[in-house]
Amino acid sequence: MKVKEDITVNGMSCKHCVKAVTEAVKALDGVKKVKVNLEKKNALVEYDDEKTNIEAIKAAINDAGYSA
Repeated sequence: MKVKEDITVNGMSCKHCVKAVTEAVKALDGVKKVKVNLEKKNALVEYDDEKTNIEAIKAAINDAGYSA
């Protein structure tokens, strides 16, 4: 089932941070769309909950060096 989540991401300060978070989340199987907003400090993620989950997405963000 397709799920949309709005995840707060702390620690981003530039466009390179946005790219790093985007790539980390997109690398997960089941993620369909990712839109990271530096100003709002969030990531809008659309994913298939049969292939991944919110915990895995947050872990990918944390592993990239940011706090979700």
